[in-house]
Amino acid sequence: MHLVRLDQTFDRWDELLDLILRSFAYMDGRIDPPSSALRLTPATLVEKAGLEIGFVALDGAHLVGCVFCRPEGGSLYIGKLAVLPETQGKGIGRRLLAGAEETARDLGLSSLRLETRIELEENHAVFSAWGFVKTAENAHAGFGRTTSIEMRKPVRPAPPLSATEEPGSAADGRR
Repeated sequence: MHLVRLDQTFDRWDELLDLILRSFAYMDGRIDPPSSALRLTPATLVEKAGLEIGFVALDGAHLVGCVFCRPEGGSLYIGKLAVLPETQGKGIGRRLLAGAEETARDLGLSSLRLETRIELEENHAVFSAWGFVKTAENAHAGFGRTTSIEMRKPVRPAPPLSATEEPGSAADGRR
């Protein structure tokens, strides 16, 4: 499995939309208001990819996951983190978040931020296990109750290079 950053060469928007809708389908009838994923189209995904930082996870040539991110203040907002239901539990979501964390680090941002619906307690548990901490409760416009929670994860510093990775070391062949 490997990650690919979305750019102008990506042309599998219909497949990407199907991946997102399939991975969010379990929310149908469980969350109110309904997910904004239901309003996505291939054209809006193209627009989203132009405005945000997007990655897809590929298993060979098969699309298995995606994430869209955007800098907000000192954080990188994580949105539309999606993994095909049949491939969940194989580390794809973790790998997508690792790519987001690397992006945040490269941009000098101090944390990852996401929102998850209040009803999706299983998501709260997964994100907590991945190092996210609940930081706020929010309500969608027009709702007088909490509809989502915000969670944040500090961005860890990059691990130090080992002697075998340092430029000019014997391991990199430039000595």
